[in-house]
Amino acid sequence: MTIQVRYLSSIKNSSILLRPQLDITSILANHEQFKNSIIRRKLPPSTLDDLQFIIENRPKQLELTSKISLLRGERSKLGAQIQKEKRSSLIQRLSEIKSELKPLESIAKSLTEEIYYKSESLPNLLHDSVPENPDENIITDFIHCESEAHAESLKPKTTYDHKEIAEKLNIVEFDVASRISGSSWYYLIGDGALLEQALIQYSLSKARKRGYKMVIPPSIVRSEIINACGFKPQDQNNEKQVYVLEDEDRSLTGTAEIPLGALHSSTVFPAATSFPIKYVGVSRSYRAEAGASGKDTKGLYRVHEFTKVELFHFTEEANSDVELEEIKQFQMEIINELGLSAKVMNMATSDLGAPAMKKYDIEAWMPGRGNWGELTSSSNCGDYQARRLGIRMHSKDQKVSHVTTLNGTCMAVPRVIVAIIEQFYDPQTESITIPEVLRPYMDDKSVITKN
Repeated sequence: MTIQVRYLSSIKNSSILLRPQLDITSILANHEQFKNSIIRRKLPPSTLDDLQFIIENRPKQLELTSKISLLRGERSKLGAQIQKEKRSSLIQRLSEIKSELKPLESIAKSLTEEIYYKSESLPNLLHDSVPENPDENIITDFIHCESEAHAESLKPKTTYDHKEIAEKLNIVEFDVASRISGSSWYYLIGDGALLEQALIQYSLSKARKRGYKMVIPPSIVRSEIINACGFKPQDQNNEKQVYVLEDEDRSLTGTAEIPLGALHSSTVFPAATSFPIKYVGVSRSYRAEAGASGKDTKGLYRVHEFTKVELFHFTEEANSDVELEEIKQFQMEIINELGLSAKVMNMATSDLGAPAMKKYDIEAWMPGRGNWGELTSSSNCGDYQARRLGIRMHSKDQKVSHVTTLNGTCMAVPRVIVAIIEQFYDPQTESITIPEVLRPYMDDKSVITKN
């Protein structure tokens, strides 16, 4: 039997992380649920092949392990006997055991690592409440509108998109940024820059009042941390997602979720720990795939670098469903206070990343784009990230289990700026009305006019 072992560096202990603490027994016991999850997520057939490999070869691996254990036991006994009597038959048997063990140990090692690698690559199981149709999101709520059609009628599609408006008012500079940095980069200028800072300070203030501890995390982390959080260098279409630093095993983060999740990596929380532990992190974020698929390449909607305020929870599994709803309600409160017309969706399986069991998105109507655009997302990742980051907890009976992690957008700044510009622009006065909750952070201005 020949087994090809791949990416061993990602599944071995390192100086930073223990290798992922996977529950292969659970995968076997719930293999039908895993199969269902893979199919509903519309993952490549190779993922089903990986699952089938585990199912077929785990018994072989255990049989090999048992055989090796018996041979090693016999070798140990013979070694003790030889110390007392050096009979040729004992020496001969020891030689035979050595010859038998060497190939068995090699096959068992390769098979064990391949099973482990394939187990690590499987996506999380899906929550029961995730929509059945893999391509159909379920709208659960509306904000400042009663339906999609109502939102579109309030602000019908217009010839004024956010890029044209922002350039007319001199609050964003795209042409110079394109010359300096390339496409999908930008300068925020004057009230554009002030609007970004207002959104950051407003969202951070609200998060702190809700019990979140503020963090400013690093924007460069080790690649193994990014992998442990479930972010891959390429997406399913093989498009580059992550900026990897040349000649370094480090990458730029696409979201503060990654360093926030790693904040308690390789940690065992004591039984007295009060959950949830909640952080709000603000950082610059970097996405290599911006505009790669030819969509939304114009303006601020899909860019390579942006500021994002992120929410992150470490908690117990029993409370995770409730906390996901709390994150969603907090996000809805922010969008409501900003006065934006938006819809809330329970996301379909095809839109869930590998770590997520369930995900909500909030999308705002963007009349200049003539489409809806994502402002926030929130996800329950179960113990997927915790098993890969080595984050555990002691229960009251001192049993050790993995924590559950959740994450959510508090403020994806450029997307919200797009929504504000396009929903609140008045072509008659050539001005943008500033949401009331942001005015204290914008020198008490009520509108943005040409700088």
